[in-house]
Amino acid sequence: MGQILQVNDLHVYYGSIHAVKGVSFEVNEGEVVTLIGANGAGKSTVLNTVSGLLHPKHGSVVFEGKDLKGVPAHKIVEHGLAQVPEGRHVFLQMTVEDNLEMGAYTQPNSTIEAGIADVYERFPRLKERRKQIAGTLSGGEQQMLAMGRALMSKPKLLMLDEPSMGLAPILVEQIFDIIRELHAAGTTILLVEQNAQAALSVADRATYMLYEACLKRAASRSPAPVRNLWRATPSARPTSAVKSPANAKSHPKGWLFFCAVLPPCKISAQPTAHLPKIWYTDRT
Repeated sequence: MGQILQVNDLHVYYGSIHAVKGVSFEVNEGEVVTLIGANGAGKSTVLNTVSGLLHPKHGSVVFEGKDLKGVPAHKIVEHGLAQVPEGRHVFLQMTVEDNLEMGAYTQPNSTIEAGIADVYERFPRLKERRKQIAGTLSGGEQQMLAMGRALMSKPKLLMLDEPSMGLAPILVEQIFDIIRELHAAGTTILLVEQNAQAALSVADRATYMLYEACLKRAASRSPAPVRNLWRATPSARPTSAVKSPANAKSHPKGWLFFCAVLPPCKISAQPTAHLPKIWYTDRT
């Protein structure tokens, strides 16, 4: 299984605001890798940088061995990388079928009809709505349309940005069932999601982003992926915690522990500007 995407020490700014600080991770062919973190951690910024909509001040994005520095976003799509943006962003005044055709702009005309048929087979609801204006679809249907539009470009890597955002729980389940189906069919997926439990239920590996820093990866295949994310003070830290550096004792925020049912592992973070060290441990 070869490496398809490598992000190295990514630093991204919005003006003077340092939004992403030193993010590094990789995605292997056929995997689902998820970026997990709270609002403001920089997850969407990372995806927008990978897809060429933003440009890093430092660091690199390598896709299939090619450095994407300076490559325009539309050319990155031609290389086989497609993004489903946060908030879906379908063409609201166009029909479902017209939206799908827009997603195929990099493909030969002779393949578009077959591509649409494949999307309709995966998303039968879209076939029922094919002549309907996209702006009149429900949120779940628009999410399916955004995913179908991205699949029309025949991507080697599909990036999904907050696919569950704003959806009812039953629709969230449907969307993640679709992600599982895409994964089973061999699609490589980079998933950004605040819903950690849902994301880890489909992911092969996870990268945790906190305080604009990228933490080390963890395997995430387990029956119950996430139990809790909590903060412990030095006096209340669990006995199963890994040994922390001496200078962490002086930090008023104490330690952070990621309490997950994962394969036995102890995961330490990269040093950040905010904390001397953030430590994660499997606590069983």
